[in-house]
Amino acid sequence: MSRHRHVPSRPSRGTLYAAAGTLATASVAAAVIAAGPTLLGPSASDHAPFGASADLSLARHPRVAPAIGEPQQVIQGDGQSRPENPALIVRQAMNKRLAAHLLAVKHAAAARRAAEVAARRAAEQARTAAEGRRQAAAQGTAMSGTPQQIAMAMLASYGWSSSEFSCLNSLWEQESGWNPYASNPSSGAYGIPQALPGSKMASAGPDWQNDPATQIRWGLGYIKGTYGSPCAALSHESSAGWY
Repeated sequence: MSRHRHVPSRPSRGTLYAAAGTLATASVAAAVIAAGPTLLGPSASDHAPFGASADLSLARHPRVAPAIGEPQQVIQGDGQSRPENPALIVRQAMNKRLAAHLLAVKHAAAARRAAEVAARRAAEQARTAAEGRRQAAAQGTAMSGTPQQIAMAMLASYGWSSSEFSCLNSLWEQESGWNPYASNPSSGAYGIPQALPGSKMASAGPDWQNDPATQIRWGLGYIKGTYGSPCAALSHESSAGWY
């Protein structure tokens, strides 16, 4: 009986290639598992083959907060994700605060200007009242004569010559006829100079309602402070219908 040595058959070249591929795949998988999220990085699942994205996402560890200037994904009301930049949000908030500050500064400046205007007006009224009291003290509280004579006697104390009286006479003849009780029912103007309201003449004296001298003193002070002279006031009256 002859004996034959059993010679094992050699594996084919295709079998060797398959075994090598399996070994390489196993090595890569082991390296991936060992490296964890550092190897995979934020976009590993985007490049994973179909069916492997769920497994790869398990190895990803999201950052606690994005870096400054890096967009992050947020879900809008329409269900669509939009990139949101934290640095942009901070800049927008700072811009809003700056706009509010500038608006407050603008309002404060407007209020300050209004207060300055009111203070100037109050100071002007105080000067007019003081001038009226000075004139009253210089001329005496009681003056005799007609209202026209009283006015003529006061012209020099306001720095005007007697030639201004003709303009003053025409002006107040039109306004009140030199009547200290003249009252305009539609506007409320009162007295010889037709002060509006009549209580303004209280700065010239407490008897402004019936004393011609007090009314004339206030009226001359108003003309000097507003127009400079009776003739200038008459010119304005002729063109505008009031003075």
